[in-house]
Amino acid sequence: MSPLPMAGTLTAGAIRSAAGDDARALFALSAPFVRSGALRLRSLADYRSAAADFLVSPGAAGLAGCVALRTLPGGATALYNFCVHRAGQGGGLGSELLGAVLRRADGRPVYTATTGSARLFLHHGFTEIPTRLAPPAWAAALDPARNSRVYLRT
Repeated sequence: MSPLPMAGTLTAGAIRSAAGDDARALFALSAPFVRSGALRLRSLADYRSAAADFLVSPGAAGLAGCVALRTLPGGATALYNFCVHRAGQGGGLGSELLGAVLRRADGRPVYTATTGSARLFLHHGFTEIPTRLAPPAWAAALDPARNSRVYLRT
């Protein structure tokens, strides 16, 4: 994959799988989104133990973006912790990360929940569904106070 040009001080690199030593950078990239309420709080240990779920795009000053995908019971997948550094937003990195994680899903259903506009998800073939239609264990783990909407791509 060729590097993407980005605005600002970050320069995106090729998307790659994360490793355990990316945990601090994942935590740092995600922190502003956690503070804004866009992402759920995860500890450094959470990022370290789930590193295999993540695809990342390195930047000149840390990670430019990340997205995670885990397999749910029954074979469907859940996309989570999707974020692009503020300096890189609007440059196509989010679409590239989303495309890469959808290829990783390899045709399996992909569920996600968001408090945001969901425009990018809708553009990539996701549709909003009632939470009751999502896998029960995954749906039960959603925080009702966040008022997330659930989306599915089949």
